[in-house]
Amino acid sequence: MEFISKELDNYCNEHTSSACEVLEELNRETHTSVLNPRMISGNLQGQFLSMLSRMMKPKCILEIGTYTGYSAICLAKGMPVDGVLHTIDVNEELEEMNARYFKKAGFEHQVVQHIGDASKLISDLELNIDLAFIDADKKNYPLYFDLLIEKMNPGGWIIADNVLWSGKVIEEVNPSDKSTLALLEYNRKVQEDPRVENLLLPLRDGLMICRKKE
Repeated sequence: MEFISKELDNYCNEHTSSACEVLEELNRETHTSVLNPRMISGNLQGQFLSMLSRMMKPKCILEIGTYTGYSAICLAKGMPVDGVLHTIDVNEELEEMNARYFKKAGFEHQVVQHIGDASKLISDLELNIDLAFIDADKKNYPLYFDLLIEKMNPGGWIIADNVLWSGKVIEEVNPSDKSTLALLEYNRKVQEDPRVENLLLPLRDGLMICRKKE
């Protein structure tokens, strides 16, 4: 995930607005109490997601992959007061922690948590989505795109994290590496889909940003 030098990364963070107190507290607890803390979005990516959301002012957000709730809070910052963010995760053990921080951030009435298999839950949600964020099991990224694109409003945005996969997308792929193969398929699928326009941004581990054409 380190595509630029540590010095440049530090410089970028030093010239990026600091996270709010709630996000800083959540970051600390994630690193001290939760497995795989490197999965958290962090301030640089978090500020990027917040800025995008603030520009879009989405009334309906769907997040696939809640983890400890950092990215959800960042995305929620751009919602109007009547906006709703639905977030899906398979890990019920983090549900209470997520809810605690959503409340601390002031979004407890705007965030709806769903626990279960996203590939099944998405189909059951009757939503007209303005902004979607994919950051879950990589093997299902292509499926998530297919499920989401039909529910996106014209002009809606889909953001997918980890699409560079620590650089593995440009290396020789082991046929048994299902995650890398799925991410290659996802990137190709988005690039070739005439319904969207897209940008692959080399921020952190890569963000594929696509917009459904109007």
